[in-house]
Amino acid sequence: QVQLVQSGGGLAQAGGSLRLSCAASGGTFTTSNLGWFRQAPGREREFVADIRWSGTITYPVDSVKGRFTISRDNAKNTVYLQMNRLKPEDTAVYYCAASRISWSPVGKFDYWGQGTQVTVSA
Repeated sequence: QVQLVQSGGGLAQAGGSLRLSCAASGGTFTTSNLGWFRQAPGREREFVADIRWSGTITYPVDSVKGRFTISRDNAKNTVYLQMNRLKPEDTAVYYCAASRISWSPVGKFDYWGQGTQVTVSA
């Protein structure tokens, strides 16, 4: 069984930076696809970043392109989301996710982290 534990959320000023971490256990991390989602009250859940087992990266949402970077450290079984030039509209609960198989399509995940609050003040 796979468990994802998130850390790194909190409060930031507009224009500042935060790095979210998501540590995985209980699975074959090297061949798992990984992603980040966010959801704010009253808004649809947004799929903001994806990294394949091979390292290929996708940013489905235009609003984060050029500001957010997804990366993975297979030696530490951890996926990161580096968030720079933060804006108040980035305020949301952020969730990491992992796939069970390497050939899962982009955006399809089987395991989820507990969520981390990110709050950006103006």
